[in-house]
Amino acid sequence: MPRFSARWIAVVVLIFVVSGVFFFCEYLIYFPTILKCAWPKISHVRGGEGIDGRPMDSTLRAMVLSDTHLLGAVGGHWFDKLRREWQMERAFQTALWLLRPEIVFILGDIFDEGKWSSQKDWEDDVRRFHRMFRHTTDTELVVLVGNHDIGFHYEMDWFKLQRFEKVFNATSTRIVTKKGVNFLLVNSVALHGDGCPICQSVERELIKLSRDLNCSLQDNCEGSQLYPPTPPVMLQHYPLYRVSDAGCTGQDAAPPEERHLLFREKYDVLSKEASQRLLQWFKPRLILSGHTHSGCEVLHDNKYPEISVPSFNWRNRNNPSFILVTMTPLYALSKCFLPEESTVIAVYCSAGACLLFLFLAHCLWMKGLLQCFSLCLLGKHKSL
Repeated sequence: MPRFSARWIAVVVLIFVVSGVFFFCEYLIYFPTILKCAWPKISHVRGGEGIDGRPMDSTLRAMVLSDTHLLGAVGGHWFDKLRREWQMERAFQTALWLLRPEIVFILGDIFDEGKWSSQKDWEDDVRRFHRMFRHTTDTELVVLVGNHDIGFHYEMDWFKLQRFEKVFNATSTRIVTKKGVNFLLVNSVALHGDGCPICQSVERELIKLSRDLNCSLQDNCEGSQLYPPTPPVMLQHYPLYRVSDAGCTGQDAAPPEERHLLFREKYDVLSKEASQRLLQWFKPRLILSGHTHSGCEVLHDNKYPEISVPSFNWRNRNNPSFILVTMTPLYALSKCFLPEESTVIAVYCSAGACLLFLFLAHCLWMKGLLQCFSLCLLGKHKSL
């Protein structure tokens, strides 16, 4: 009887520990981590109003993430795909539930193999994306194109670009206006400047958008589409030109041994020429970019701030994060870090070590109990 009771107690403890650790690592850990995040606050000149007299309820809350890299059928191991996609899904769904953003931007490289995936594999990737990043009608999801979605410039073609645009029901270069804030979405893959057909099309669209925005600011043009008279927030996959990440700091910056590596124009960052054209055309009040998988803050021409948003995927970094932006005529940003993959692995390893210790202790205890019974039985036999 004691042996039977001890065995079942051990089984119950084992089930309780395993299920508890699994539930914590796969569900609960995202809540305390994201609960540490908060929307940044903007100090206003007059109580209850923005600096242009707009009421406080016109404040826009935007969430920005980048480089999700959903693995495809060619290069993705099934367990790697399952593990990292579950992490992104739980992180995104928890962030939506706790933070309630009004609009979410994903700055390109949605897929890892969009540049070469077959139509069947593409449809499977898209289905998984919509499942992972599902959202209510209260939140608008806006997706930008990256080099892994349609290929680098030399791999890009109309079929891949139109396939991407069809899925997300929008052109890759456009302006999205929300609560008086202009968000300029740039197809930075097509800014190679070599006169390719897609490059020419994107450049013509950018020139038109620049003219429309400038007319809106000056309020003296006819025949142009009018936008709210504020400089845009520019979003794109490639960062504007910079030499390296040498000046980048913070826990999500590139590793120290990589920060001084020189960036290649038109591959790691946009070219100098393309970067200067964008700044001259649009004079953005803020630039948000991805691609490097690491965080960085850069000030171009001493007046145009750019934030490089790190990857959202554990596959690309141990400490993924996203940006929270509060927008009025002014703006404020804060960074929200997700659970570190190393922390989750450490919890699993610690739990495994504890279970092994309990198992060994149980075996030793049972062995001692058996020896005690054997001695008792032996003693009774001798007395007879």
